[in-house]
Amino acid sequence: MSVQGWTNLLVILTFSLYIIVAIRARAGSTKEFYVAGGGIPPYLNGMATGADWMSAASFISMAGIISFVGRDGSVYLMGWTGGYVLLALLLAPYLRKFGKFTVPDFVGDRYYSQTARMVAVVCALFVSFTYVAGQMRGVGIVFSRFLGVGIESGVIIGMAIVFFYAVLGGMKGITYTQVAQYCVMMCAYLVPAIFISLMMTGRAVPQLGFGSEVLEQGVGTGQSVLQRLDGLSAELGFDAYTSGKKSTIDVFFICAALMVGTAGLPHVIVRFFTVPTVKGARVSAGWALFFIAILYTTAPAVAAFARLNLLSTLQGRSYSALPDWFQRWADAGLIEYQDKNHDGIVQYVGSNSPFANEVTIDRDIMVLANPEIARLPDWVTGLVAAGGLAAALSTAAGLLLVISTSVSHDLLKKGLRPEISEKGELLAARIAAGVAVVIAGYFGIHPPGFVAQVVALAFGLAAASFFPAIILGIFSKRVNQLGAVSGMLSGLLFTLSYIAFFKFISPELNNAEHWLLGISPEGIGSLGMVLNFSVALGVSALTPPPPEEIQELVQKIREPGPPLRHAGVAEVDSH
Repeated sequence: MSVQGWTNLLVILTFSLYIIVAIRARAGSTKEFYVAGGGIPPYLNGMATGADWMSAASFISMAGIISFVGRDGSVYLMGWTGGYVLLALLLAPYLRKFGKFTVPDFVGDRYYSQTARMVAVVCALFVSFTYVAGQMRGVGIVFSRFLGVGIESGVIIGMAIVFFYAVLGGMKGITYTQVAQYCVMMCAYLVPAIFISLMMTGRAVPQLGFGSEVLEQGVGTGQSVLQRLDGLSAELGFDAYTSGKKSTIDVFFICAALMVGTAGLPHVIVRFFTVPTVKGARVSAGWALFFIAILYTTAPAVAAFARLNLLSTLQGRSYSALPDWFQRWADAGLIEYQDKNHDGIVQYVGSNSPFANEVTIDRDIMVLANPEIARLPDWVTGLVAAGGLAAALSTAAGLLLVISTSVSHDLLKKGLRPEISEKGELLAARIAAGVAVVIAGYFGIHPPGFVAQVVALAFGLAAASFFPAIILGIFSKRVNQLGAVSGMLSGLLFTLSYIAFFKFISPELNNAEHWLLGISPEGIGSLGMVLNFSVALGVSALTPPPPEEIQELVQKIREPGPPLRHAGVAEVDSH
């Protein structure tokens, strides 16, 4: 069977599995739609959280960016992994104890303000739409290559699939679907990594192969994978793979933005409300970290193997002798080439080379093309395609649920139409999810960057808006509604303006020479977070403290015990 045949078969089988699971686990109430009824076992919730967390950026783009920029790309690996630890230790148990299953709900009740709730809704929508754009872009890339359609058509197909199981199943359907998607994506990521590690180093464990000696025809070369990569890169005019070009301050701020942005991502936070108890939230956090670590510790090896194979395959070969995969990716619009000197020989070189580079490769294809570059069996290529779709669709579904919940629960039920019935609220949630799918699809077709970069912008927005409000809401009795609202608005507007200026208004100025303090748009969320903290604490210090019952509530959040029952807390708004 051909690559196309295997891909079609595995994609159809996995999509059928997702749809069957969604139908069997469809939501019948708002509680099931929002938090899966609060009855998911911790280990399954950990697996679903892993799938929710390991988006197209993790599966497709993270190893791709590491393979192209080397050490500088590790900032994504460190930031996202560290951020999940931060979320699991500092936020998840306390939010679960508080008993509210959306971030705007927590912000609205903790800061006793409808204005604070609405600001949090706006922040949630900004973050979620930015993040989901990266997922839809990933779906489009996979479909465009493996199903022979354009990226635009691929995004539309992905929209239809996500719409079906997100709108029908809600969080209950999404949770069980994500368990299936986690299994698919792990098989898809690990199988080619193990194959290539064995072929290249003789070690079956990719993490060990990454630091091992390269073999040629079963004989050691005396060079490790990284030494070989550094040598090849220098020979072809690229920077050494293990060198770094980013400034220390930019690396620090990007890593910090990814970490604290992780802790503020609403679609991950809501996962800790799908388990029955506070203890279950802690246990599921541990399981999720274990499931996430499997992929994240494998990614550097996948990146290095893919880069080494790519450099070895392309440079100096005749265009007529290039393997079939090269032309297939070119047909998908993700590889461009031009024989500039008309000698019929590929010149794939870096900017440090005296020769003109003739090949441009979209870094988002590296994981997907890896099995073809390494000449693995066709069924492995089809499996990777199915895994890439599982990664993008799982996170997209979680984000769309956050968007629909923000509209139906936080905006309508808790704001504009408190008298709405449960049936009406459920209908509004499904309509909001449908509209969100369409908007997300548009941004997937017209993204502001490659997948990991788009996702990094979403994390920056979350870092500048949600994280300080949540941390101060849990650990400070003194921060009041004026401080929280002022902090969120200042952090969000500053970060959004900075990103918009360099990404959309004046992209020609998007370089270290023009950045504030040398901080790139991907890292500016950290500075926005500092601004948020400063404004929130400063305004709170100059205005009256929160009511006594709110201060007692904050104290109880940090005490062991069952989730709080505080539905009667008055939502007093002096604005």
